[in-house]
Amino acid sequence: MNPKSASHFWVRCPSLRILAGVTLAALLAGCTGFGGDISLPANAPRVIGPDRDRDHIRLVRAFGGEGRAPQLQQMLTDVTNRLVMATDRPDEAFQVTILNSPVVNAFALPNGRLYVTRGLLALANDTSEVAAVLSHEIAHVTLRHASQRSELQARSDLIERVAENVLNDAEEAAMAQSQARSTLASFSRTQELEADQTGVKVLARAGFDPYGAPRFLTALGRSGTSSDTSTAERNASHPRTDDRVSRALQAARRTGMQGTGETGRLAYLTALDSLAYGDDPADGVVKGRRFIHSRLGVAFEAPDGFTLENTSQAVLGSSGDGERRLLFDAADTPEGQSLEDVLRSTWTDTVEPGTLTTGMVNGLPVVTALSNGKEWTFRLSAIRIGNTTYRLIMATRGNRGDLEGIFQQTLNSVRQVQPDEARRIRPLKLQVVTAQRGDTAQTLAARMPVDRALEKFLLLNGLDRNAALKVGERYKIVVE
Repeated sequence: MNPKSASHFWVRCPSLRILAGVTLAALLAGCTGFGGDISLPANAPRVIGPDRDRDHIRLVRAFGGEGRAPQLQQMLTDVTNRLVMATDRPDEAFQVTILNSPVVNAFALPNGRLYVTRGLLALANDTSEVAAVLSHEIAHVTLRHASQRSELQARSDLIERVAENVLNDAEEAAMAQSQARSTLASFSRTQELEADQTGVKVLARAGFDPYGAPRFLTALGRSGTSSDTSTAERNASHPRTDDRVSRALQAARRTGMQGTGETGRLAYLTALDSLAYGDDPADGVVKGRRFIHSRLGVAFEAPDGFTLENTSQAVLGSSGDGERRLLFDAADTPEGQSLEDVLRSTWTDTVEPGTLTTGMVNGLPVVTALSNGKEWTFRLSAIRIGNTTYRLIMATRGNRGDLEGIFQQTLNSVRQVQPDEARRIRPLKLQVVTAQRGDTAQTLAARMPVDRALEKFLLLNGLDRNAALKVGERYKIVVE
């Protein structure tokens, strides 16, 4: 969570603007995994240049800035150049950027800019797997998917406007809008599968192991990226991961390159060694249900059953069933503005009359309120620590009786972090180790200072729970 950020750029994982006017859609939305392009105008220039630098800067800021990994950056650039030469458009310009985000994600802009998060890089286990991701994103660009989708959206918008304004028929307009969403969702699923198929072909032409694509898609599915945040929008616009794996396997078999393509495991793990892992301490750290920000000096703990995600602009939380949500961020407010005015000015829905109350939590001034939406009920709070004002917002679908309890429990956990505690927070990184005789998944995982260490060790290394380690083989662990 970076309270100095003022960007509001909607990409595949919408973050919350840390300014006045938080939207309910942002609070109640989720993130998705790799496999898509970001639509810009259909006539966007096809080369990388200053006209599109603003889009690049805004996007990088939304994902926590650029990741600093020179050896890995050079490898990705070399892989990208090699893949481009194997496409049907070898004259097009592409440039890859590492994003400083632990979220597993990759995407492309129509002008040839490619993006991969360090979270995705940590999940991959060899060069061919990362090459498969890049090949997929390059395919989105060379197949002109963004401009096609923009054109289809424009036609759908026109139909909707005609139905609503010319025919003056709200029901017909709603039907047209529903049909447009269905068409666009289908169009997007088709694009994802087409990019998968084209990506595997290019992967093989470039000499990489084409089976890197289904391997990474399998890892993506195991990571929970496709299931933990499976919102209705995600399900409507993307094919199922197991379907993508099956089709990618078929495409890989058609290349006839089983066992002959380059995997580049050693080179990739060598470049990956020491890459930052998890949250950037500069933007706060999530440890299980706890969030702590050493630089800002604030911490809180979510209720049982909640999973927290620290984006560059807010901490988002959700219960396992998705029926309860949480948001914690820093409000960019004018100097001297009261906490009551903070809530009124930064919450776009109606605050219920008579529900604004003032108090203290762990020695900190706080104001709370209630807001009732059509489907969701919200408990709002503004807390001041020094010169910074924070907002904690809890939401439950419908008028659930447990909202007040989980809200008060979470609010009571908000506290100021003292300097000595802040100094003890150390960043995490990946370390590549060689398995010795007697090493097991359990013994290596025991060296990792993270929650659910064994589960994360298996995921990072693409291993099944009962898999035996190979003496002399290299594996990824997380260390301080």
